[in-house]
Amino acid sequence: MTTQRRTSTDIILLVVAVCLVAANMRPTITAVGPLLEQIGTDTGLTVATLGLLAAVPLTAWALVSPFALRLSRRFGMSRVVLASLALLLLGTLVRSLPGPVASLWIGTALIGVALAIANVLMPAVVKRDFPARVPVMMGLYTALLGGVGAIASGVAVPLSALGDESTGWRIALLVSGAALLPFAMAAWALATRGHHAAHLAAPGDGLSRRGIWTDPVAWLVAAYMGLQAATFYMMLTWLASISMSIGRSELVAGFDVMTYQLLTIAGPFVVPVLLRGRARRFVPAMLPVLGVVGVLGLLIAPAGIAFWVLPVGLASGASLSMSLTLMAERARDHDSSAALSGMAQSVGYIVAAVGPVVFGWVHTVTGSWSWSLALLALTLVAQSATGIFAGRERYVFDPRPFRR
Repeated sequence: MTTQRRTSTDIILLVVAVCLVAANMRPTITAVGPLLEQIGTDTGLTVATLGLLAAVPLTAWALVSPFALRLSRRFGMSRVVLASLALLLLGTLVRSLPGPVASLWIGTALIGVALAIANVLMPAVVKRDFPARVPVMMGLYTALLGGVGAIASGVAVPLSALGDESTGWRIALLVSGAALLPFAMAAWALATRGHHAAHLAAPGDGLSRRGIWTDPVAWLVAAYMGLQAATFYMMLTWLASISMSIGRSELVAGFDVMTYQLLTIAGPFVVPVLLRGRARRFVPAMLPVLGVVGVLGLLIAPAGIAFWVLPVGLASGASLSMSLTLMAERARDHDSSAALSGMAQSVGYIVAAVGPVVFGWVHTVTGSWSWSLALLALTLVAQSATGIFAGRERYVFDPRPFRR
């Protein structure tokens, strides 16, 4: 089934399938934080130990992402995405159902592997199936990714009230993480029924697997991805603590974090509007500037934190959408896009895992959030500088600029 032969029904079904996949890319991760205390009470694990759960998916994303292209070529991109959704369901069940404490870690690791593969291949899927609508589709994908993730954070604790001390958190993780998965799997299988053939590697295709790590354009996209991800996870991890440090209650600080996540939903819709005409090459550099404004506001007038999270949230959501769009647009075809996505996300999530740790370490050493926020501002400035070069219209494996 080629793009030219698709009917309107086929296209609508494919859009719905992409949206349902996006809706399942974050709930299994974002629902964990609000339930850590309940999980610790039931399992006997300390909060510090449970905090490592957040690092498991990020580590899996960094380690597994480079292998997604090889799987795609051997078994077919659409089939591998479907298998990753099945693995995500399995991991959610293993983590949520009653069993030994080890199941919590095993299930989380399986979830991380599944998400790593799907995260890498979805920009390539959009490149393959919506070549003329990449910014719009990536904007929609990113908005759903962030939006449903934020909802999962908000409903986790209320869902846990459906059970007792030992079953409540399990019910919450199961419902928030698996409720939409069967629908996503069914829609994906139906929408991509004509795309299951494996890709037969050509003699020179080894370049896509190994040469991507020496390609300068790929490293620019990877750096942009890593810097924006570090910003997001630094804010997500420490915003509540910063909020409470200025006298806001734990409840209000939680609303600040929720507001930040909700604003990341709006950001992706800005990107397709900006990516028009000659000014499009400057968009990757412009987006982090909005975040710099918000961080400087937190430094100068922290009492206005409820306002300053708005520009930072918008910048974070738009930057993620821009990163995924670059993974699709800086490649000539979906195969190269998968190679670029795997490399960029592997590098990106290593940086993302380090960011919150360094942010907290700076606060511990200095005793002030000001220096940590200064680090955040510098990260955004570095992202903007990287965006100047990443915005140039070049392909991976071909340093020459292309013309539209």
